[in-house]
Amino acid sequence: MAILKKDPGGDVLAGAAFTLFDSAGKEAASGQTNAQGQLALHDLVPGVYRLKETSSGRRLHDTVDDQDVIITPGADTPLTIVDPFKDASVLLKAKDDKTGKLLAGSTVNIGSGDKTLLTLTTGSDGTASGKLPLISRTSSDFWVKQVKAPDGYEIYKPSKAFKAKPGDPVTVTVTHVKTTTTPPPTEKPTDKLSDRPTPDKPGKDEDTPPLSASASATPTTDETASSTAAPTPAGSLAHTGADATPWMIGGAGVLIAAGGGALFAARRRRTDESADDGSGEN
Repeated sequence: MAILKKDPGGDVLAGAAFTLFDSAGKEAASGQTNAQGQLALHDLVPGVYRLKETSSGRRLHDTVDDQDVIITPGADTPLTIVDPFKDASVLLKAKDDKTGKLLAGSTVNIGSGDKTLLTLTTGSDGTASGKLPLISRTSSDFWVKQVKAPDGYEIYKPSKAFKAKPGDPVTVTVTHVKTTTTPPPTEKPTDKLSDRPTPDKPGKDEDTPPLSASASATPTTDETASSTAAPTPAGSLAHTGADATPWMIGGAGVLIAAGGGALFAARRRRTDESADDGSGEN
């Protein structure tokens, strides 16, 4: 049986330790990979065996799960095993942005690229923990995005970025803003005129009887007079609506009276002059 040991990046791993057990649970063979990442196990009886990796030989790498191996007669059984990088230990904390108080009920997704790798929800102590898988021996970029806020708080919509290395612990903290609530206005009595009851007034929507068609079509007094007046004869002055005859008679009387007065005054003057002439002759 030939084992080749690698990591997710394709590098060979030396120092990985394996133990092979037979169907009865008895150790059949064991060994470690060499500098080329290889391990050869010889003189195995054909059958089904259980292969267990007891150590990866590296601080950044984890071991694989146990697996069954079938050994067939006259065949060299090659087996490539890829040791994953150790998960990063993630500690999530949710805090009030003002007081720093730890909050329960905050749910976040943690991922890389467009893939979600881990979902955590803070407990009664305001924290949560989990394992974050990595595919690189160097630090990798991750994001955390909140999907549910604690009661009374708003969701933090932007996503936060952080880095993690294989086998290293990392703490991620999300802060929360309390939900803003506007208290209802307190009603107070007021003396504004608009708030006082007003007596009923007729409006356009009240039952005001509309004008009938016959009433609206009846002409007014001025319209009736103008429509029944006799037409003005051609060549005469326009009728002004008032009779001028009394004014003409009155004017003639005034003229006659004025003429009589003037005649009386002329006669009186002549009589006086004659009297004066007679008295001078004596």
